[in-house]
Amino acid sequence: MSHRRLAWGLALLLLSTGPAAGRDPAPPAYAQRADVRAFVDEMVEQHGFDRAGLRRVLAQARFQPQVVAAMQRPVLAPPKWYEYAPQFLNGPRIDAGVAFWNAHAATLARAEATFGVPPEVIVAILGVETFYGRNTGRYRVLDALATLAFDYPRRAPFFRGELRHFLLLARELSLSPLAPRGSFAGAMGIPQFMPGSYRSYAVDFDADGRSDLWSSTDDVIGSVASYLARHDWQRGQPVLLPATIAAADSEAVLRRLDGGLSERRSAAAWANDGVRAADPPADLAADPVGLLLLEESDPAGETARYAIACHNFYVLTRYNRSRLYAAAVWELAVALKAARGSG
Repeated sequence: MSHRRLAWGLALLLLSTGPAAGRDPAPPAYAQRADVRAFVDEMVEQHGFDRAGLRRVLAQARFQPQVVAAMQRPVLAPPKWYEYAPQFLNGPRIDAGVAFWNAHAATLARAEATFGVPPEVIVAILGVETFYGRNTGRYRVLDALATLAFDYPRRAPFFRGELRHFLLLARELSLSPLAPRGSFAGAMGIPQFMPGSYRSYAVDFDADGRSDLWSSTDDVIGSVASYLARHDWQRGQPVLLPATIAAADSEAVLRRLDGGLSERRSAAAWANDGVRAADPPADLAADPVGLLLLEESDPAGETARYAIACHNFYVLTRYNRSRLYAAAVWELAVALKAARGSG
C-alpha cells in the first residue's frame, strides 16, 4: 500500500471515530432528527414532495458551524460611511461596472423601459452584491439553510421558510438541491436573492422558459429591476439629494437621526426645521422624505455630509436594510454613470 493510500485510510478512520477530544460534537445527521422529519412531513402534506426522496436530500445536508459563527458574530460598533464605502467605490469596481454596462447595454435599456429602473442602479447593485458575479458565495445553499433552519434557534422560523422556498425552487427549475452555492445565509446567484425572493421576483428576461440567476445575465438584470419595481421604485425620481441644515436648527435636527437615518416627514416639515434639499427637481414626488447622515473623514478630523433620502432610497433598503448599503449602491451608480459618460 502506498503512503498516500495509507494516509487516506487513516484519515477516514479518524473521521469515522467521532469528534476529537475537547470539541463539541456535531449535531445528528439531519434526516435522523425529529424536527427535520416533521419538516419533511409538512413538505409532503403541503407541497406533494416524495417523502423518501426528500429525506435522501436532507440526509446529505451538512451542518456548517462557520455559518452559525457568521450569524452570531458580534458587531461592536456599526461602521461609519468613510470606513464602509471605499471597498465599493474604488477604481477596479467602477471600471468593471462600466465594462459590464457596455457589454449588456441593450438588456439594461430594455429593463429600464420595462420596469423604470435606471441601468446604473441595476449595475451598482450587482457591483456591491457580488462584484458583477465574481463572488457569489462558497457554501452549498442546502447546507447553509439547513444549518440555520435547524441549528440557529433565534431565526429558525425564517430560515425554515427559506429552506421550503429553496426546495420548491429547485423542483420548479428541475435543479438538484445539492448543486447551488451561495452566501452563508443562503443568498444565491449574481444578484444574491434569497430563495423566497427568487420565487417572488425573479423573471425570465431572456425568454428561455426559466429564470436563471447564476448564468443568464439577461435574467439577472431583469430580476433586479423587477425586484425594485415590485417594491415601488418610482420611475424618474431621485434617490438622494444633498441637504443643507440651518446652523441655528442643527442641534434639534440632528436629534432626529437614529443610527444615521431619520424618520420620514414631509419636505415642508423639514423646511420648517431648517432642512432643505439643494436643487430639488421640479417634479419631485410629494412622498415623505428622511434625512441621511454620511460620516466623512478629512485630515482635520471627522466631518459629516447630509442628504435628503427620497422614496427610492428606501426602496434600495428593501434589498438590504443598511443605510450604508443603500448609500453605497447610489454613489456607485453615480460614479458608474459619470465614468461611462466620460469614457
